[in-house]
Amino acid sequence: MKFTAIALLAVLGAAAAVTVVAQAPDNSRSNSATENSTDTGSIADGQSNRPQDLQLTRTIRRSVMADKALSVDAHNVKIVTVNGHVTLNGVVRSDAEKSAVIAKAVSVAGAANVLDALKVAPRS
Repeated sequence: MKFTAIALLAVLGAAAAVTVVAQAPDNSRSNSATENSTDTGSIADGQSNRPQDLQLTRTIRRSVMADKALSVDAHNVKIVTVNGHVTLNGVVRSDAEKSAVIAKAVSVAGAANVLDALKVAPRS
């Protein structure tokens, strides 16, 4: 009887673990939409390999990553630079995070060169 109960608990525990692993990330719908976009500036594959564009992206990314007040989601926003024009895409957790990420990009690339495609989705 004890063996049956232990085996049942093991099976239920494994089923719960599988359920947790199978859950999709919060921004998977957003990623799917941008991957199917015709706007190459909104996807990472659209990143230019020009040294100036790579430097802009690198500088903005380092600034975002250095801000430990931002959530993991904000740290993972897409930053794509093509011909000096930066596109920010992804999901952040608050308007304050959105403003902070945009401000970092604007301080590096200039306001006229930053396209904001960030979405706010508070964690539920």
